Amino acid sequence: MTSYQEIIDQFRADIANAGMVFKEAIIADGVLHRVYVEGDKTGTKNGAYVLHADGKPSGYAEHFPSGFKIIWSLSVQREPLSLSMRLQIEDIRKLRNLERKHRQKEVAEKARFIWSKAKPINESIQHLYLIRKQINPYLARLYKSALLIPIFNESRELVNLQFIDADGNKRFLAGGKKKGCFSVIGDSAKAERERLLICEGYATGSSLHKELGVFVMVAMDAGNLEPVAQAARRLFPEAEIIVAGDNDASGKGQAEASKAALAVNGKYLIPDQAGADWNDVLSAGVA
Repeated sequence: MTSYQEIIDQFRADIANAGMVFKEAIIADGVLHRVYVEGDKTGTKNGAYVLHADGKPSGYAEHFPSGFKIIWSLSVQREPLSLSMRLQIEDIRKLRNLERKHRQKEVAEKARFIWSKAKPINESIQHLYLIRKQINPYLARLYKSALLIPIFNESRELVNLQFIDADGNKRFLAGGKKKGCFSVIGDSAKAERERLLICEGYATGSSLHKELGVFVMVAMDAGNLEPVAQAARRLFPEAEIIVAGDNDASGKGQAEASKAALAVNGKYLIPDQAGADWNDVLSAGVA
C-alpha cells in the first residue's frame, strides 16, 4: 500500500525530474497552490500544482514563465486510502481553507487601506497605460506610479486590487480573493433592465463601455469568466449576459468565453482578428 507521504514524495520527485523544482510543502487536497520555483526571481510564485491523494492519486504542475506543464498520476497500483489517512487529508483541507479565508480577510483590509490613500483620476493623460490603450479611467485611481483597479466580491465589498504599470504589467495583492470577483464599469441599474457585458481585462471593459454604454463586469482573466458570469446571473437574474472574449492564439479565451456564456444561458462574442481583444478592435476603429 502506498502511504500519503509516499504519494507526495513520488509527485515531487517526478515533477523535479521533469524540470520543475520547488521546496515548499506539498498539500494533496485537490486545491491549486502557487509555489516559488528554484531559479526564478526571489519572492515570485510562478509555479502551481494540484494534487489529489484519494482514489487514484493524480495531479498536475505548471511553471508559467517557461510554459512547462505536466499531468501526473501515480504509476503503481495501490489500495484505497485508510480511514485515518482520509481523515488526515480532510483535516489538512479544512486547515488550508481556514488559512486561505484568514489571508483573504487580511488582504481585503489592506486593499481598502491602499484604496483610501489612492488618488482619484478623471483624465486619460494621468497615466501612460490609459493613453496607450486609448481608454478612460472609469473608477480607476493612482497609487504611486501604478494605475489601481478595484476588485469586488458579489456583495460589492472591495476585496483585492489590480496594479497596472505604464508598460501594462499587472499584479494583484498576493493572497487576495479573485475567483468570482470582478471590477465594474458603468451603471449597474442598466443591467437590471437590459444587458451586461463580461470581459477579461480592464482596458477591454473600458473600451466596450465607452463604445456601447452598457454595464461591464471585468473578470481579470479568462479562467474567471465563468465564475463571474455565474455571479452576474445571481445579481441580475433577468439581464441578457454577453461574454466578450479574447481571440487567443491558444484558444483559451474563446473556450472560456463559450463556457461562461453556456453556464448562464448567455451569448459570447469573439473578435475576428487572431490574437486580438475588444480593446484592440475598438481602439483601431474597426469594430
